[in-house]
Amino acid sequence: MKEDFLRPPRTAAEWAADGLRVVGVLAVIAAAVWLKPTDAGIAALTLPALMLPRMLGLRPWFDVVTCVVVLVAAWSNVLDLYRTITGWDLLLHGVCTGVLAIVLAVVIERTGVAALTRDAGVRPRTPLVMLPLLALAISAVWEMIEWVGWAFLSDDIFVTYQDTIGDMVLGGVGGVLAGALLAWTRVERRGAPTVAA
Repeated sequence: MKEDFLRPPRTAAEWAADGLRVVGVLAVIAAAVWLKPTDAGIAALTLPALMLPRMLGLRPWFDVVTCVVVLVAAWSNVLDLYRTITGWDLLLHGVCTGVLAIVLAVVIERTGVAALTRDAGVRPRTPLVMLPLLALAISAVWEMIEWVGWAFLSDDIFVTYQDTIGDMVLGGVGGVLAGALLAWTRVERRGAPTVAA
């Protein structure tokens, strides 16, 4: 991980992904200076998701996709786009949860818990089954964070039963699409280490 994180960018996509990471860090600083503390917190939540693809040595195209999706999801919240654009919330929950499920699958694989990606040589049915489950878990955690924010930080955070269930359903759909992607596409720069049975 350290080797991948410190590896200098070589391609246009690698430079673009690193540029997006810089934008993410600067956005946190800007939010802390000019916006509400909750907005700065939302911007700061993007940082682990922006850094993980580089640390994991994911392919540049997927690194860029992850950075764009995570930044759009966070700043849609800050700019209140989820309330002002019909369906934007559901779209982003599906796309962002699917992308994060892929990143989580690679983390699970790298830590030796289970082989989940084509890079580790699994059969296509493994990510097709496991990624929706990971996405639903991510969706549940996401909704818990929203609830904690609403209950203890700000009642500006939109939390209703219908919104929560709708977000989780679309997160599951994102997981199905992520599983299909991982069943037939490699996301790591090199083959993943094999996981002991």
